[in-house]
Amino acid sequence: MKSAYELAMERLSRNAPARPVTPKQKLALAEVDSLYQSKLAQLELRTQDALATAEAAGDAEQTTVLRARFRQEKAQFEAERDAKKTAIRG
Repeated sequence: MKSAYELAMERLSRNAPARPVTPKQKLALAEVDSLYQSKLAQLELRTQDALATAEAAGDAEQTTVLRARFRQEKAQFEAERDAKKTAIRG
């Protein structure tokens, strides 16, 4: 008996068969991943430093703003990364 996941994957492959990724595409995808991994790491470091400063000053409002900005910028980077990867896959 097949699981719901297996059935869903079969239906998906019937509707839109997967195209194999070429070695050139794999390299481009890895470069995009690497670039955005570094961007996210830089963002995290900047945010951690700013959060430490705000928390040391006891500025709860600034801490909240920094966390919200971090989530927003992280989501933006992830969306950019995913769009570039989708474009590479064609």
